[in-house]
Amino acid sequence: MGIPTVIFNDNDRPDFYKTLRKRVNTHFRDNNISVHANTNMKIKTVFMLTVYFLPLILIISGTVNSFWLILLLFTIMGFGMAGIGLTIMHDANHGSYSKNKKVNNALGFVLNFIGGYHLNWRIQHNVLHHSFTNVDGFDEDIEKQGIVRFSPNQERKKIFRFQIFYAPFLYGVLTLYWFVFKDIEQTFRYHKKDLLKTQGLTLRKALIRIIFHKIWYFGLTILLPIYMITGPWWVIIIGFLIMQFICGLILALIFQSAHVLESTQFYEVDTTGSLENNWAIHQMKTTANFANGSIVFSWFVGALNYQIEHHLFPNICHVHYKDISKIVKLTAEEFDVPYYEYKTFLGALKSHFTLLHQLGTGKYDKNLVETA
Repeated sequence: MGIPTVIFNDNDRPDFYKTLRKRVNTHFRDNNISVHANTNMKIKTVFMLTVYFLPLILIISGTVNSFWLILLLFTIMGFGMAGIGLTIMHDANHGSYSKNKKVNNALGFVLNFIGGYHLNWRIQHNVLHHSFTNVDGFDEDIEKQGIVRFSPNQERKKIFRFQIFYAPFLYGVLTLYWFVFKDIEQTFRYHKKDLLKTQGLTLRKALIRIIFHKIWYFGLTILLPIYMITGPWWVIIIGFLIMQFICGLILALIFQSAHVLESTQFYEVDTTGSLENNWAIHQMKTTANFANGSIVFSWFVGALNYQIEHHLFPNICHVHYKDISKIVKLTAEEFDVPYYEYKTFLGALKSHFTLLHQLGTGKYDKNLVETA
């Protein structure tokens, strides 16, 4: 089967992306700037790796044995884990960190140190999510197997009336589920769809690698710390769960606040596998920015609050998104293409949970009928 076939409408304002890409390329050329990582990005890389690995080293070296100090270190690791996921490995697995493929592969592999498997991530994120954003049945980021309803095109169940309340908990266990179940489940599914071939993998090779990486990650973050501390073993388990919950919650809220919002749109293909917009305009209609005025916040989340720029130019390192956002916004206005943005992260969160409530209770579906 391979990569799913979805037909975008190439006749829908084709000059928009051609013009935008030309202007962005001109920006980098005229200012003699590389599209890859700069000094700021390299400093951030060292910082995020330190925030994650230094507390881990202190724990597994047996230097720290205090109950509360161990929990504090795991809490710090949770933020470091999220920072690595949002910044380092994200850019690297997009190939935007460096022009050197070996550097991208090495930094992309860091995902395995936080419990994931980098090649599965590339399939889910690069191939499926970026290609088919908010398209029901194709974008796995909005497919939650009947647990949460993220799209009006999905069946509504009675339990979804309460999803606004239980969704945050599910977000918090995101990376824990990823570590224990998700990669294995994805591997079998991607094998059936012939998607493993896009990463040069067979089912056997993928399973062997995943199991191997999961074992040493489990040993590094749980077994070794338990062996080294003098206190009770369950302290490490509690700390590990705290770390996972912090990271999962951060990752989920950042990504969901960019796509599952009142302003963004949701699609399903017609009988011919076609969509109404061209690819670039589809990205504009299904993606939103938030908190673009916050320098510190944007620095920590890998400029993924500039999600529009990321979806249009995933090959550009995130440290450049703020600068090119001005070009994107002006070009969008020129071609009458929507450019969704929220002034604050809280504003985007409010919109996300409002939509969750509307989707869960059926109010969103009613609005669609009333405006049709």
